[in-house]
Amino acid sequence: MPSNMNERFQPLRRLLRLIQSDSDQSLAELAEQAGMSQSSAWRRLQELEAEGVIRKRVALLDPARLNLKLCIIAHVTLEYHHDEALASFSAVVRDRPEIMECYALSGTFDYMLKIRAVDVESYEAFMTRYLMRNPHVRTVVSSFVLRELKSTTELPI
Repeated sequence: MPSNMNERFQPLRRLLRLIQSDSDQSLAELAEQAGMSQSSAWRRLQELEAEGVIRKRVALLDPARLNLKLCIIAHVTLEYHHDEALASFSAVVRDRPEIMECYALSGTFDYMLKIRAVDVESYEAFMTRYLMRNPHVRTVVSSFVLRELKSTTELPI
């Protein structure tokens, strides 16, 4: 990319980094820190939302303060991979609020889930009631997070 093109996108990158780290800032603060006018910053934010670059603005809650200290990484293997099995498993993932993230994987396991629970007993009940009762789930291998070294929602832009 030519250097003048890169320079052209620097205020936009700064604006995106700023709203990733704190979307509560006022438009005036965002514009000033990004080196843009307020009207330019507002217009760019509207365009980025319309384009789907900014998907949503949310509040990040502290799981420990909400009695959801237990974080589990569960690796799931399905028995079969036909459309019905994938749809059935996807429905469980979508419908269960305990499942915070889900990734389809290559390699040994089919999926990796990040799950939040109050304690081991509540996770066991969730796993027994929802994951293992799904007729298409062959195995669930669970690991309990001992310590969170890094957790961010900010993309490296």
